[in-house]
Amino acid sequence: MAVFQYTALDSAGKSLNGTIEAGHLQEALAKLKGMGYFVTNVSPAKGAKEKQPAAKPAAKPAAKTKKAAGGAGLNLSLGPTAIKPKELTIITRQMATLIGSGLPLLRSLRVLKEQRRGGAATVLAKVADDIESGALFSEALAKHPRSFPRIYVAMVRAGEAGGALEVVLSRLADFMEKEAKLKGKIKSAMAYPAVICVVAVGILTFIMLKIVPTFINIFQEMEAGELPGATQLLIKISNLMTQRFYLIIAGVIALVIFYKILCKIKFTRYWIDMGKMRVPVFGPVVAKTIIARFARTLATLITSGVPILQSLQIVRDTVGNDVIAKAINEIRNRVREGEGISGPMHRSGAFPAMVTNMIAVGEETGAIDSMLEKVADAYEAEVDAAVAAMTSMLEPIMIVFLGGIVGFIVIALFLPLIKLAMGLTESGGGGGGGEKGGD
Repeated sequence: MAVFQYTALDSAGKSLNGTIEAGHLQEALAKLKGMGYFVTNVSPAKGAKEKQPAAKPAAKPAAKTKKAAGGAGLNLSLGPTAIKPKELTIITRQMATLIGSGLPLLRSLRVLKEQRRGGAATVLAKVADDIESGALFSEALAKHPRSFPRIYVAMVRAGEAGGALEVVLSRLADFMEKEAKLKGKIKSAMAYPAVICVVAVGILTFIMLKIVPTFINIFQEMEAGELPGATQLLIKISNLMTQRFYLIIAGVIALVIFYKILCKIKFTRYWIDMGKMRVPVFGPVVAKTIIARFARTLATLITSGVPILQSLQIVRDTVGNDVIAKAINEIRNRVREGEGISGPMHRSGAFPAMVTNMIAVGEETGAIDSMLEKVADAYEAEVDAAVAAMTSMLEPIMIVFLGGIVGFIVIALFLPLIKLAMGLTESGGGGGGGEKGGD
């Protein structure tokens, strides 16, 4: 039995420090959870070595392990190969099945490598070689951050420590499938408005480049004189698009580059992310998606045995929104000082009341992981409803907006013609009256 040091909160929220004996990390976490404690940190006690689970691959001498770990800097994101998220989900599910069937980890990796070509095969081959050289599975994965995100490596490390690699890989596959499903719903909902926008831009560009110049020639031939203000504005826009189109292209590129630069600056990125959550129509979808991702990621990490402080750090770095990330960082600091999660979360003001209340109940009952799963399920359902509402609102908004633009173009083009027609009518009427008087 190994000795573990732990920091936890009891049901009253009081911080506790102590040691516990267990066969491995996962067993220590299970024992503490069974005692009704909310674990914030657990690690092998100083001078004690954690007993390695039987399912863990046999390690080679320490010198070789250090050598394998030391080469990590050579295989970072500089390499050209990477496994795409969709393919990684399939690989993870297949790996869990193979390991669950009793196949050793190294052989499972070799089998999966033989089934693939390109970057995935190259990465799997390198991971297998590192494991054969004595590195742990999590250490081998950490050398390829472009293929295996931090949450993946952290969960695999927890699975190795607890001897439950198959279970953790299955959870990872479930997590990635739900993430992909959520992203797919948003992308499919945005496909229709995007197509409408592209078609509308194409039609308007054709009008400005072909139709408006034709009317300009007509006005010149008819000597329409001074044109109305709306028509002059339309002609200037058309001339800009036909004669100086490169300025428009340069302006669009400059705006995109400027936006990218703003997103890289910490201060401006925070306010951009704040704006994304508060903008009309799109804001509710963005906010609910971020909350769902936060809850699902944190629940998956805690369930897999990753310590709460490390889990919060990973969620902070992967949530994808600086407003929520700042709140998570503050929560992590308070948890490190012995507080629970729900209190700092409520004070941050970044999370809805329902989320903080459900997490508070989870802390009281010692089932915060299952409560986070319920929060994620609820908010993913709300994302579906928000996406449907957004789509139904975008359609009339786009119709009114595009109708207004087309109406402005039509009015601007026909105003001079109407003015000319009225002038001809008046002159014709006046000439007829003079003839009659002469008779």
